[in-house]
Amino acid sequence: MRSADLIREARLRAGLTQYELAERTNRDRSVIARWEQGAVAPSLETLLELVRACGFNLPLELVPHDDTNLERLRKNVLLSPERRVQRILQARTKD
Repeated sequence: MRSADLIREARLRAGLTQYELAERTNRDRSVIARWEQGAVAPSLETLLELVRACGFNLPLELVPHDDTNLERLRKNVLLSPERRVQRILQARTKD
C-alpha cells in the first residue's frame, strides 16, 4: 500500500477533512492534498505522525518475505473479471 493511500484511509476513517488534518499537524492543507494524491511522498516519520494525528498507529515490523502466491496472482491477473468470479464461486462451493 502506498503512503498516499494510508494517509487518505486514516484521515477518512477518523472523519477528518484535509484541512482538519493539516491543522492537527501544523501543515498546509495543500501539502496534505499532495501527499494524498501521491505527487510527493512524506518521510516515514512524517507518515507515522500523520497516521497518529488521525488516531491510529501504523505498526512496522520486519517479517520474512513470502511470495508463494505470486505466481498464482500473476495468472489470475490475466483472467477476465467474469472468470475470476467463477473461480471464487467454485472455491467457495468446495469449502
